Amino acid sequence: MNKAKRLQVLEILEEYYGDEKCGLNFRTPFELLIATMLSAQCTDVRVNLVTAELFKEYNTPQKMLTLNEGELREKIKTCGLSNTKAKNILITCHKLLEDYGGEVPQTLEELTALAGVGRKTANVVMSNAFDVPAIAVDTHVFRVSKRIGLAKGSNVLQVEKELMKNLPREYWSRAHHWIIWHGRRLCTARAPKCGACPLGELCEDYIKKEKAAQKKQKAAKKV
Repeated sequence: MNKAKRLQVLEILEEYYGDEKCGLNFRTPFELLIATMLSAQCTDVRVNLVTAELFKEYNTPQKMLTLNEGELREKIKTCGLSNTKAKNILITCHKLLEDYGGEVPQTLEELTALAGVGRKTANVVMSNAFDVPAIAVDTHVFRVSKRIGLAKGSNVLQVEKELMKNLPREYWSRAHHWIIWHGRRLCTARAPKCGACPLGELCEDYIKKEKAAQKKQKAAKKV
């Protein structure tokens, strides 16, 4: 996909999803960090239900550390992977207090040095809490970007780097949200709603499917 078509894709996505923001509820960088850690292999809806209760009393590193691992695990168990998440959250809270005065750091290097924090989580925090241009590649961004033709990488890091190269920097954080919501509403993993998609004429996957269908029809007429 060339630059002109990529910009067309962005314009259309902005028209449809321009007002959409992060699906996780948060008031502070710390709340966003914890919510994003909890969101691994879990829906934003479920995380928001859990954090609505959790953050009533435990919305700072200091307060979170009044819980032991078992107590925290019980409070977050419906998010899944609670053993690992509880352990990493408490380790991260200790490091935030020891190294950053209880504040959440703002750089990729510092964030990914925290227990349980990978590039996706770090990018979510940087872009949404600190307005740092970043692209967080979750399952939706990975799938939709490859289908449309914005990236072709075989893993999330390759796709992230391709998107950073192919999309204007000023679009990174916003486009990340647009692509996520497009993946949730139309370009779903199973049975994507191609007939309702405004990107049909630009989407490389859709164009490929249409050509294959036309070829099949021509072959059928010859029989």
